[in-house]
Amino acid sequence: MKIYCFLGNIGKEYEKTRHNVGFLCGDFLHHCFGFSEWKVEKKFFGAVSEGVINGEKTIFLKPHTFMNQSGKSLLALYQFYKTNISDLCIVYDDKDMVLGKIRYRPRGSSGGQNGMKHIISVFGTDEISRIKIGVGNEKQAYFTNTADFVLSRFSSDELSFLETDIFPKVKERVLQ
Repeated sequence: MKIYCFLGNIGKEYEKTRHNVGFLCGDFLHHCFGFSEWKVEKKFFGAVSEGVINGEKTIFLKPHTFMNQSGKSLLALYQFYKTNISDLCIVYDDKDMVLGKIRYRPRGSSGGQNGMKHIISVFGTDEISRIKIGVGNEKQAYFTNTADFVLSRFSSDELSFLETDIFPKVKERVLQ
């Protein structure tokens, strides 16, 4: 079994923000793979959806704990299914990479991303695979702090670029 955890923040005020690129990608993949409807599961502190990818049961998770508590949700799901840490993959934003750049890593530091930082802390290891999606661009210079930038909304052109050019590449990575 595989578990993909898509990081973001719940609530209308966070929709289509850079920090929610994980949620956006999760929704794209959910549609592409024809997974079950998202269902809020209190015991997992988030929304889950199930399907099959390459003949293997796969669970998608969107934590509803807010970004900096993402590990709570993932750990609950992980312990319930008693899976291996090697079966986990986290999908999230990286403000230090240009918009649309994708980087897969089988392990590593959080790079300052608070959701990943919490997951590493809760699991006690950085041996968790992840797919980082760049959300940085020249607009970043106009923001006085990081939080304001990552909580800014994508333009319609940026969203279109992600949906037509970037998320399909993440899909290809998931299929590997």
